[in-house]
Amino acid sequence: HERPEGDFCPICTLPIPLLMDEHSVFNVCCMKRICHGCDFAAAKRGMVDCPFCRTPEPDNNAAVLEMIQGRVAKKDPAAISLLGQKYFQGDLGLQKDVRKAVELYTEAAELGSIGALSNLGVAYHRGDGVQQDKEKSVEFSTKAAMQGHVESRFN
Repeated sequence: HERPEGDFCPICTLPIPLLMDEHSVFNVCCMKRICHGCDFAAAKRGMVDCPFCRTPEPDNNAAVLEMIQGRVAKKDPAAISLLGQKYFQGDLGLQKDVRKAVELYTEAAELGSIGALSNLGVAYHRGDGVQQDKEKSVEFSTKAAMQGHVESRFN
């Protein structure tokens, strides 16, 4: 089984060790996860912008939200899933709206986001924003796991 494309650093092309959140940074400008090694190398060279797309780092929540919404408008599945997470958590100044989050997860999953598939599995398991449905939960979690989403294997 191969790891999904998103599990590799787009700069050095090496796989990011698991747990990926502990070994990488996520940039909202381009929706790319960069390994700590490449991020450190860029900082060492004096680069303060995104090491992948060279976009200046956002300095507040409104700028972060604007970047995410710009990517959502271009139908980027990672951005749509991330916006769903922000609605689910009530983050970046957004009012918490679990139903809106599930709608965004569904759209992102249809566009190919395995993270969104996993989030849908969890939502259906818990009944967050949708009626609880264990069968749908298993279906979404299985699809995500079969496509390489590691955490979904345990849902």
